[in-house]
Amino acid sequence: MRGKYEFIERESGRYRIEILCRALKVSRSCYYAYRERLGLPGGFDEEAKRVKECFYKNSRRYGSRRVAAELGMGRFLVRRLMREQNLQAIQPRGFRPRTTDSGHGLLASPNLMLEAKNKPQTWGECVVGDITYIATANGWIYLAMFQDKVTKRLVGWAISDRMTAYLVIRALQMALRRGLIKRRCIVHTDRGSQYVSIDFRASLKRCGLRQSMSAKGNCYDNAQAESFFSRFKAELVEGGVFASLAEARTEIFTYIEGFYNPHRLHSSLGYLTPIEFETLSRFDNHNLLTQILNQPVKQRRAMLASILSRNNRPGTHRKMTKSETTNLVSLTHQLPLSIDSLCLKNANLNQNSTKRSERILS
Repeated sequence: MRGKYEFIERESGRYRIEILCRALKVSRSCYYAYRERLGLPGGFDEEAKRVKECFYKNSRRYGSRRVAAELGMGRFLVRRLMREQNLQAIQPRGFRPRTTDSGHGLLASPNLMLEAKNKPQTWGECVVGDITYIATANGWIYLAMFQDKVTKRLVGWAISDRMTAYLVIRALQMALRRGLIKRRCIVHTDRGSQYVSIDFRASLKRCGLRQSMSAKGNCYDNAQAESFFSRFKAELVEGGVFASLAEARTEIFTYIEGFYNPHRLHSSLGYLTPIEFETLSRFDNHNLLTQILNQPVKQRRAMLASILSRNNRPGTHRKMTKSETTNLVSLTHQLPLSIDSLCLKNANLNQNSTKRSERILS
């Protein structure tokens, strides 16, 4: 039996328990007892190594579902290997938004999302926006963002130490410069004073965009934006604080442009990334996208990798120095041109998330 086992193990190359048991015509309990007597290594050493590499490559942000989709493995096997290696993804905490000031006395825009005819069908037809607080050692800073309703891509964002109308205008301008918003696009937000300001509404009118607002005191109308902030604070901030505004801008840039848009898998998109889903929607016919989404999750990644011209997930690049990252981030608010290519080519994708729990607000 020993010689037969060694032959099968050498030929298979991977410790497949089912194949070995079938070839040996023994039960799995008998096989495990046999391995234990011989002191042989575990049956899924190679798979366990791949799971661990994927888990830390994505900075502990992936659970068993996304790791399984990324590697094309079975979810139950991935879950077991993660449990054995004590790999637990970052979990979001309770999050309650407190950024809306609707007591400004100005007239709010109607909620266009309640009408069936305004339901977006593809990219650029509707974006949702919101503002959140971020803690630093020197006080609060504010992040404004706009996210595509269909592709889940962060099309524009801006960060500042003041929560003014100019903050949301800068975020909208980034989306417009990139060409990710179509004319007559619906811009859906809450009833914050920044969104009812004269300057912001003038920008919408000048660009031919339609404004939509949630009902008063109803955060569920803008649930997609709130969901992003929940994941953002769990996966990047992890309950700590940034040292300064400059550090926050650098790390937020790396998270959004280096991980979230090009790499993070979304279950609502069939475990595609926002850029993959948007690329297939923009440049390919819907038959190809439907064909990809109809594939089993384990085969979907391999099929996407085979479409070289449409595979928009960049590979790993060298680690950027601090000065290079700072200079690249400064381009976000200086260049009138699109910076997508710079973001995807130069962002450091292998950076583990920085823990800030040791920094305490005074």
